[in-house]
Formats: sequence, C-alpha cells, structure tokens
Amino acid sequence: MRVHCHPTLSVVLNHSAFMACCMTVVLQIGSQRCSAQAAAENKIHPAVVQQVVVYREPGRFAGWPANHGFWCWGEELLLGFSRGYHFNHGNAMHNIDRNKPEDFLLARSLDGGVTWTTEFPNQQGYLIPRGKSLHGIEHSDAAVPALRSCTKPVELTHPDFAMALRMDDKDGGQSEFSYSYDRGHVWSGPFALPSMGGLKIAARTDMIIDSASSATVMLTAAKSNGLEGRVFCARTDDGCQTFQFLSWVHDEIAGYEIMPSTVRISSNHLLTITRVREPDMGKSYLEAYRSLDNGITWSYLNRPVADTGEGSPPAVLRLIDGRICLTYAYRAAPFQMLARLSGDDGQTWGKPILLRTDGGGRDMGYPRSIQTASGHVVTAYYFWDTVAGPERYIAATIWDPNKVESKP
Repeated sequence: MRVHCHPTLSVVLNHSAFMACCMTVVLQIGSQRCSAQAAAENKIHPAVVQQVVVYREPGRFAGWPANHGFWCWGEELLLGFSRGYHFNHGNAMHNIDRNKPEDFLLARSLDGGVTWTTEFPNQQGYLIPRGKSLHGIEHSDAAVPALRSCTKPVELTHPDFAMALRMDDKDGGQSEFSYSYDRGHVWSGPFALPSMGGLKIAARTDMIIDSASSATVMLTAAKSNGLEGRVFCARTDDGCQTFQFLSWVHDEIAGYEIMPSTVRISSNHLLTITRVREPDMGKSYLEAYRSLDNGITWSYLNRPVADTGEGSPPAVLRLIDGRICLTYAYRAAPFQMLARLSGDDGQTWGKPILLRTDGGGRDMGYPRSIQTASGHVVTAYYFWDTVAGPERYIAATIWDPNKVESKP
C-alpha cells in the first residue's frame, strides 16, 4: 500500500547523478540525558537516530532548503536546495560567491533519509533562477524558459504529486511554480504565480492540498513601503489556474514577518508559524497564528520560540499521532538545530529538543521536515562545522518523536 506522508508540500528534486562529490555519511547518535539536561549540557537528545550528509561538494555552497520544498511518499523523500560556489565572506555572512551562478538542485532518498542521490532538474520544467536571483546572483547558463500562465487544471491529489513555489526577489516580485506527477522526475512549468491584485509576492512552498482542485497557499508579500514582508493566505479552486487573495495574517510591522509554515488542524482550523524580526527588539523569533474559518481571518496564538538568534524560518509538521512538530535553527552561539512539540494544536509547546549542536556559525539552518512511513521525522537543513571544512552543505537529522514528551 502506498503511503503519502504529508499534505503540506515543501521542496523539489530531479535528474542525473553527480555522486563523486556527493558523500553520504551516517552517524549513529546516542545520549542518556533527558531533554532538559540535554539543553543545559549542550547534548543531543536521545530521540536522535542518525545524522546524515545529504549533499556536500568541495568548493561549493549548498543551502536554504526552506526556500525550496520537501515531499514524502512512504520512505521516498525529495528535497530541494540551492547550490552556488563557496567564498569566504567571514562568519557574519552567507559564504556564497555572489559573482558566480546559483543552481536549484534536488536530492532523493529511497530509504527514509539514510542515503541520498543528487538530481539536476534544469531544463526539465523545474524552477530555474532567472535574472538576479534572491542573493543577487546571475542565473546559470541553462536555458531559462519564459514564464507562462497555467491554463490546464493541476490534479492536486495525484498520488505521486509534488509542487514547488519560488520567488525571484526577496523584497517581492514575480513568483513562479512547477509541478510533477511522477515524484519529481519530470516537471511541468515553470508557471507565473498571479500577483493577486498587484502584490509583489516572494513565494516559498507552503501549500495545503484540500481537494483535487483546491489548495490553501501561504505566501509573503512586500509591505506598502516595498520592503519584505507580510504574510497572507490565498486559495486556488480551479487547480492552480487562478489564485485568490483571502486575508492578511497580521498587520504590517516595522521589521519583517516572512516565511510561514502551515498545517491544517481540521476543515476550518489552520495553524501557521512565521519568522519575525523587529529592529527595536534586536533579535528574531517565531510567532504562531490560527484561523478558525479556513483562512478568512486570523488571530494571534503565541510565541513558540522567543529567540532564534540571527533568525530562522519555522518548519511545521502535523505528526501521524496528531501532535504538531516545529523545527528551527538557533543561529547564534552555540548554533543549534532544535525542535518542539505541541499536543494541543499549538496552544502550548514542549521543551526544546536538541537535534544538532556542532554548528560552526550563523550561516546554517533554514530547515524543512517530514515524517516518513516508519514514524521517524527527517529534518533537513544546510550546515557547516569546523571539522568537515569551510563549505556549507545539506544535512539531515533523523529522529523519533515518540521518544519525546510534548508537555510544556
């Protein structure tokens, strides 16, 4: 029986093998400490099963899974990420060479995240950086197809469906999407995402499938001053041929509120968590909101994480047992990957779960998480440490949520 793990779409991957430079490392991790002691002593939580290298290549920068997506079909996983060239800008900046091309790649696992192969989806309908991409990098030499309108209904409930949404400019501009009916091997697109009333949209994949032709999409738009960002809810009811603006999640703020990650609790109940930074507070944090009328209106719920250091997008997942799983990075010393669980639909959150502790600096994080058919959660992110070398690489932590309390 096929198991389609999670209704919230998140990332992409495709074609060809480049395995000489892509090394898979599996480390068995153990600890004998409870979560409170682990956090205090900077030890990995005993729920962690394995640490895995998804993609690492000498001289290359690999990063930002949160800007792409993550899908699961039983134990088959598909992850999207960016690849550029390594350049040492110092510990306070992304170490990517902004004068060289950036590509969008995919990584696939057939064994629940233990081993991975890299695929190259360029020129196959998948998203390609066009013009100046998010970080000011010119697109690669691959032919860049013109964006077009989607004029044929997309079958959103196809059992092997995947869809990716992406922006060209973090401050809001043209966004696009591509979709696949064969688990990301062949893609249709890219298609232009409508502006929905003139909004400058910075799309990332945060999509909940509601029916064969309907989906709820959470997006970020530029604020009235043209800067990022403000989160809103949209919906398609005709298989992605058109999208309708539904509601703003929150008022504009002086800083930014971006990168929502959303789960459906019931037919009318949605929970979204956003990445927030306010200049006067001097730190970044995560905010939770809920809608009890299927996205028409939103209300503030709580602040699941009061400090994420440099700032981290959330990755929210509804587990098989109904609990809500939140994963994120702490992008300040000691540079950690963490998780928290909620057993009451996000109203309260359990203690932080330490997934990874050996980060080399703030150039890390941006996670995506899924739950496989085995029940394990796979949290993928980009990382660097002082042992593996200077290059940023894609890593994953495989962990067992059944070994974690969700009580505060």
